[in-house]
Amino acid sequence: MKLDILVFGAHPDDAELGAGATIAKEVANGKKVGIIDLTRGELGTRGTAEIRDKEAAAAAKILGVSVRENLEFADGFFVNDRKHQMAIIQVLRKYRPDIVLCNAIEDRHIDHAKGSSLVSDACFLSGLVKIDTKLEGIEQWQEAWRPKHVYHYIQWKNIKPDFVVDVTGYIDKKTEAILAYSSQFFDPKSNEPETPISSKNFIDSVNYRARDLGRLVGTEYAEGFTAERHVAVQRLDHLI
Repeated sequence: MKLDILVFGAHPDDAELGAGATIAKEVANGKKVGIIDLTRGELGTRGTAEIRDKEAAAAAKILGVSVRENLEFADGFFVNDRKHQMAIIQVLRKYRPDIVLCNAIEDRHIDHAKGSSLVSDACFLSGLVKIDTKLEGIEQWQEAWRPKHVYHYIQWKNIKPDFVVDVTGYIDKKTEAILAYSSQFFDPKSNEPETPISSKNFIDSVNYRARDLGRLVGTEYAEGFTAERHVAVQRLDHLI
């Protein structure tokens, strides 16, 4: 399956929190979008990996993505090395995305920055023809493939974006997908320990950020991204 956009997250829920409205908008516009979770979030304070698997599947259905896979790297302990890079290269060559979205370049959780650099490095290496890969159970060697663009969504820290996407009309879909992770986020009936993301204030802050970024560019809501190289436009009037 050839995808237009492939979104990576160190944990289930990263893609939804960082780029959920953008994903929903691109799907609505006819793009084929997939999500790859690097870990099952098994070290999360609330819930279990098995619960997170079900929540991730529910969120994927809400967003309408074409595929969602989990690479089952070790939560908290995966590293940017050959083994992990090769696993991501296989996925990139399998789905051949034009655009990759991945974790924030710097963030509170150590897995986010690690996931960011890991995916970015794998995107470059995936384009080298002398790196041989093939999927398990398939004898045919994969062709090299390098995404045209690698962008990083914004997570806990308020990183200054290089560009924003107008997501007006899609913020409710993002919120619905986030709340599919009911074990993780605000639930007044939960007896689980409190965490930095389990308060109502955290969910509100996701909305506030989107509203503020929208305000800055003259739209109702927006999501921000950083780019690894300069962002080019064909014409000045393509800007909003």
